This record gives sequence, structure tokens and C-alpha cells, in this order.
Amino acid sequence: MSMTAESIAASADEPEIRDESGIIYGLDDRPPVAASFFAALQHVLASLVGIVTPPIIISNALGLDVSDASYIISMTLFVSGIATFIQAKRIGPVGSGLLAVQGTSFAFLGPIIGAAIAVKNQSDPQTALAVVFGCVMAGAFIEIIISRFLHLAQKIITPVVTGVVVTLIGLTLIKVGLVSMAGGFYVMNNVPDAFASFRNLGIAFLVLGIIVALNMSRNQYLRMSSIVIGLGVGYALAVALGMVNFSSLTELPPFMVPVPLKYGIDFTWGAFIAIGLIYVITAIESIGDLTATSMISKQPVKGPVYMARIKGGVLADGVNSFLAGFMNSFPNTTFSQNNGVIQLTGVASRYVAYFIAGILVVMGLSPVMAGFFRLMPEPVLGGATILMFGTVATAGVKILASQKLGNRETLIIAVSLGLGLGVTMVPEVLDRFAPAEIKNVFSSGITTGGLSAIVLNLLLPQRKSQDSDAASTDS
Repeated sequence: MSMTAESIAASADEPEIRDESGIIYGLDDRPPVAASFFAALQHVLASLVGIVTPPIIISNALGLDVSDASYIISMTLFVSGIATFIQAKRIGPVGSGLLAVQGTSFAFLGPIIGAAIAVKNQSDPQTALAVVFGCVMAGAFIEIIISRFLHLAQKIITPVVTGVVVTLIGLTLIKVGLVSMAGGFYVMNNVPDAFASFRNLGIAFLVLGIIVALNMSRNQYLRMSSIVIGLGVGYALAVALGMVNFSSLTELPPFMVPVPLKYGIDFTWGAFIAIGLIYVITAIESIGDLTATSMISKQPVKGPVYMARIKGGVLADGVNSFLAGFMNSFPNTTFSQNNGVIQLTGVASRYVAYFIAGILVVMGLSPVMAGFFRLMPEPVLGGATILMFGTVATAGVKILASQKLGNRETLIIAVSLGLGLGVTMVPEVLDRFAPAEIKNVFSSGITTGGLSAIVLNLLLPQRKSQDSDAASTDS
């Protein structure tokens, strides 16, 4: 094929790159199957740790046996696949219609573990799970109701507020990415001598370097598959260095059958209040995530189309969380990791989400396949996630930079970022807070910063007349 013919073919297969963001496939474009699968696989790899880590932590806290823990983790993957499909497909009013991956929210860890252990101490782990899943289903209606009134909150949840939240999402996740590069939290807490070893950091930087190098390529397929190639090379090297033991896969069943309400359903007001409060907070986080996805996908970040997407996305979060509780899993929310993948690959097509959903469902039904991905060493994943989290923070900065920032807006941003990053870096400042639920809520930098931005946006007076006078004087 000649260079001219190749250029024509490339332009036919590749929708125009509309701006400096380098979007290759837009929201409603239909990439070829191979391109869609590669892009979907990168989203799955980027989100996998975030999806499976919360159920692993909760299972460990409750002391669940291997069979129960494995089942819950598999169901978490299964529900994430169904929820991702609903979010991207937009069934009636449910869903944003964006390339948004759904997964278990870390924000619920504290309340769920606290409530579950309190019940377990008086009965058994299975009863504790019944209470948790019952409260997860009941609390989902809080987010469902909130989603119906978001249009009334446009003056409260402004682009400055969402910009702060998106920026904090990226900045607070960077610590997670860096710890993964060095070996992960388990190694940091239990094998300190191995933490940040030359081997761990070497593999992480190799993965990072490959992804960056391939993203600079003019070849769209290399760019779209950069994360898969980087992770694949890192995984293969880790196997060669003896960092992966596949023997545990032989103990897993080849197929898992979903059983709704396997552990029954129960309810306590104490658990409901703690979990319900986090639903309010995750609605704010989802607004930030979906705003970032809209911006990266070159969709509106204000106006009726934007608000319809946000309302549908938050409604999907609530519906999907109810489904999660019904299927023995934990509350779902919109993930931020995939925003980095969209920006790095240039693929914003929501049809890729259907492939993501299929992969997650298959992994959920096949514990062996899920186990293969779960065995990927932390430094390999860290090399990719550190870059993705950084791009999420960059998306937040872009939202803020697109606004006219006066003294009022500068104060909102400065205070919110200061408090949000402050509790992230020095969580000990909350040690004296009581009850524990308050500490659990504000220990999240995203929550603290986001609530600060909302409160300041309400309290600080607007000076429209003075701004208008100043603008007219300048002109």
C-alpha cells in the first residue's frame, strides 16, 4: 500500500483529531472490533485493582473463608460489568451515555467494615454480610433521589466545584499509584525491606516508560494499545523474575454461578445511616468523574445536555448500587481511572464500554481468569496507574482553567485544595473526631475538599456588578 493510499485509509478509519486532546474515536463513533477490544482491555486493566481491592479488604476484615471471599470478589467483577453496560447504554433516564466504568467505591470501606464487624461480634460473618447488603440496597435510594434534583443544584455544583473535585480525585490517587510502584500497601506494612526495592521500581518505571513512548507514536494502534503493551511487558518480566506464582489458580473453580441474596438480607439503622451518608458524598464524586469524562470526550461540561448526562449517571450509580447489594456485592460508583485511559488512548467511544462490560462479566463468572489478572504484581500496575491518575488531575486543572477565576473563585480553590490535600497527607488531624463515622467521612481528601468547595461556593458573596464594571473599564 502506498503512502497516499495509507493516509486515505487512516483518515477513513480514524475520525478527525478535533483538537490538542487527540481524540481518535468520539463518543458515538464505532471503532473496529480489534481496536475496541484493545481499548476495553486497557480500561479493565486500569480499573481491575480498584474493583477487586474493596471486597478483598472487607473479606479480610470479616475473616471470611476462601470460598466466600472468592465468591464475593467474583460477584463484584460480574456486577461491575453489568453496571458499566447500564451506565454507557443509557436505558431510559438511567445512565450517562459516556464511556464510564463502574466499580466498587473505596469511600464505603470504613462504614461497611465498621458496621459489619459490629454485627459479626454479636453473631457471625454471614449475618454481617446480610446486614451490609440490606443497607447497601436501602441506601441506594438516597442517591437515586438525589439524582432527580441535580438540576436544582447547578448554582451549588458549579464548574469550579467540579474542577476542584476532579483535581482532588487525581491528586489523592497519586499516592495509591506511587505505593503500587514501590510494591503495594501490603509490602509497605509487612515487608518494609522489600518496599521501594530496585526491582519493584525498575519494573514500574519500565512500564511507565513504555506507555509514555508508545503514546508519542503517530501509529494510532500503538497509541491505543500502549497500556496493554506496557502492562504485558511488565507482567512478563515479573514472571521471569519469579514474582508471580500461578499455583493458586488451580484451587479456583473454573466457573461461578451468581446467586442473588446468597447471604440473605437484613437491616440496622446504625449501618444504614453510616452507609447512607457516603451515598451523598459519592454522588458528588461521580459528578466530578463524569464531568472529567465529558470534558476528555469533548462533550459539554455545562448546559442541558451536560446536566442530563450527570443526572442519568448519578441515577445509574444508585440503580447499580441496588443491583450490587442484590447480587452480594458493594456500592458501585463511576471510576476515575478510565478518564486517564481515554486521554492516553484517544478512544472516547461509549461502544467500547460494551466490550468492557463483557470482559468484566466473563471474569466474574470465571474465577480462574479473574485470578490471573489479580496476580499481576503491584509494581506493574503502579507504573500505569501513576500516569493515569496524573492525567485525571490534569483534567481537573483544565476545568478550572476554562473558568474566569476572580478573587472569590481563587479562595474557593485554594481553601478546598488545601483542606482536601491536608487530610490526605496528615490524616492524624482527625484522630480526635468522634463518632468514628465523622472521621471516616472526612478522612477522604475528595470528600473534605469537595464539601469545602460547596460550602464556600454558597457562603462567599458573588460580586457580579463589580466584576461587570471592571470588565467594562478594561474594555
